[in-house]
Amino acid sequence: MFYVANMTASAADITTAPTDEATVLEHLLATRWSCRAYQDRPVPEETIDRLLTIAQRSASWCNTQPWQVIVTSGEATERFREAMTNSARHNQPKFDFDAPAEYRGVYRERRRASGWQLYQAVGVERGDREASARQAFENFRFFGAPHVAIITTDAVHGAYGAVDTGLYVGTFLLAARSLGLGAIPQAALASHSPLIREHFDIPADRKILVGISFGFADTDHPANNYRTARAPLNEVVTRVRE
Repeated sequence: MFYVANMTASAADITTAPTDEATVLEHLLATRWSCRAYQDRPVPEETIDRLLTIAQRSASWCNTQPWQVIVTSGEATERFREAMTNSARHNQPKFDFDAPAEYRGVYRERRRASGWQLYQAVGVERGDREASARQAFENFRFFGAPHVAIITTDAVHGAYGAVDTGLYVGTFLLAARSLGLGAIPQAALASHSPLIREHFDIPADRKILVGISFGFADTDHPANNYRTARAPLNEVVTRVRE
């Protein structure tokens, strides 16, 4: 089994190449993580094209493919980074989709556990609000990534269009991993949807779902040296046999 519930970064570097299709997929899922530090070098255009081509095979209701993708590189990324950090400093969050009103029960526990893993990795002490705010602000710097993908969906497709577009996001993340890239989906970017809409001239009939920062991972950075767990099946699956 390639799946490990709470592996370290070094444990994720599996050298034996999987062979059968299920094991390949399991390998990609087990070794994918939300990358929060990147090397200062761009991804070749042909690699980005391959990433987008793979992601485009995502499933959708009646093959509607409601997603649209804006990908930044070079100076475009730097201009967008400057605009996002400025918006984060001066504007209140505003999503196109409703953000979670609160996290309860096990969802709150999982969220807190994930957050504390990150803080422990980067040396943020419990109760240090200033340090935790600095780490959170890295979202708007795209964690130093050289590329950002802004993912939008057709507004008239409603929740199911968002589900389809979420499937695209998941495929994008696995495709990035398969190509040796780091990536992180960021609702934090979508929390400044008015800025994104204006910056990229996105029409009103598109809703901004999420941003994905991506590039070559800085595997030496402590933010990339931990992995989150997954719930066991008995917490999420109900089997009905009769």
